[in-house]
This record gives sequence, structure tokens and C-alpha cells, in this order.
Amino acid sequence: MNGANLPAPRAVLLDWDNTLIDSWPVIHAAWNETLAAMGHPVWDVADTRRNVGRSLRDTFPELFKERWEEARDVFYAAFGRLHIDRLSPFPGAGELLAGLAGAGVALGVVSNKTTFLLLREAEALGWNSHFHRLVGAGDAARDKPHPDGALLALEGSGIAPGPDVWFVGDAAVDMGCGRQAGCTTVLIADPERAADAAFAEWPADHRVDDWAGFRDLCRVSFGSRLKYP
Repeated sequence: MNGANLPAPRAVLLDWDNTLIDSWPVIHAAWNETLAAMGHPVWDVADTRRNVGRSLRDTFPELFKERWEEARDVFYAAFGRLHIDRLSPFPGAGELLAGLAGAGVALGVVSNKTTFLLLREAEALGWNSHFHRLVGAGDAARDKPHPDGALLALEGSGIAPGPDVWFVGDAAVDMGCGRQAGCTTVLIADPERAADAAFAEWPADHRVDDWAGFRDLCRVSFGSRLKYP
């Protein structure tokens, strides 16, 4: 779908990790510390990118079985030690969020990151005021790819899920969440990643290569309504 033909959004729901911030280095380090502590082989970066996407409460019991709570505690300790010092928003992300909010767009976050970590990062970046609601893992009955988080993020906004709500993310679970909620889905992924079989079940309505591409998509869609440097 051409960006100029996308429905003009009344609301934009965004994934957090690797959509608004570059968090792969921290995720990779915390996962490998956890895997090593639990006696599992560590992953290379490609493994991490391929295996990480669903929430901790969905993945850890599968991988670590009866020791999953022990693994959870190791992961939280590692991630909590690293994530604020290495917090790396994509260039211009804060300014674009401010511009969208200033244009009257309701903004929300739907993340599979545990809520207390998500809120800590948003506060450190000074972004809380941009969002109607930030939804983390466990806040809704089911995490992505289920639609529950998207529906929760829109509660109280006066905006119903539909084509005039964009759901933006970098992973198949994001496209699944957005599509099942009835939103227009926007995938941020280069052609190689977008060709991954994981996206076969949940294809995106529109794709851009990177954060700069999403910024340009917003400029096309909003025109002069969007005040952005």
C-alpha cells in the first residue's frame, strides 16, 4: 500500500523495543546472562533476533520449564542493571512523538516488555506525556500477538479500533496484534527481515525499511498538520 493512501490515523499504537528505541544490545546481553546462568547454550545476535518477540510470561515457562521463575529473576536483574544506561531512542523519535501528539493524534504503546521496565524507560526519556496509555506485558489478559493490548491501549480515548488506527512495530507479533484488533498495520523492517516466514500469517498493510521511513510516512500522511523538525 502506498503511504499516501493509508487511512489518516486518529490514533497510533506503537511497539516499544526496536520500534521507538534500539534495545537489541541490552536484550541480547540479558538473555545470554540468563541462558548461561540456567545452563543453556548462549545465543548469537541472529538467534536473539529470531527467538525474542513474545512476552516473558509466554516464553520462559516453555524454555526453562519448572525453573522459569528463577530464570525470570536472573533476567530482570541483568536487564535492570543495563537498560537505563544503554537506553538508545531512534534519532528524532521523541520529536516525532511530540509532533503527532501536537497534531491531535492519540498515542499509545503496546509492548511485550514487562510494565515496570517499560514505564521506567519512558520516564527516563521524558516521553510519558505523549501517550494516552502505555501497555506492557501482563497488563492485558493476553500479550501480543493477541489483540487485547491494543484494545486496552485505546480504552478511554474515545477512539475505536479500525482502519484509522495505525499499529506500528517491527515484529510479527505486532502485526498479529494490530490485524486482530482491526487496525492498519505498519511494519518497520528491511526487505530481508520482512521476508521471514513469521510474517506469512500476519502480513503488514504497509512496510517501511527503518525509523526514517516511518518518519517520512508520517510526513506524507499528515502533511502540514505535522509539526516536525
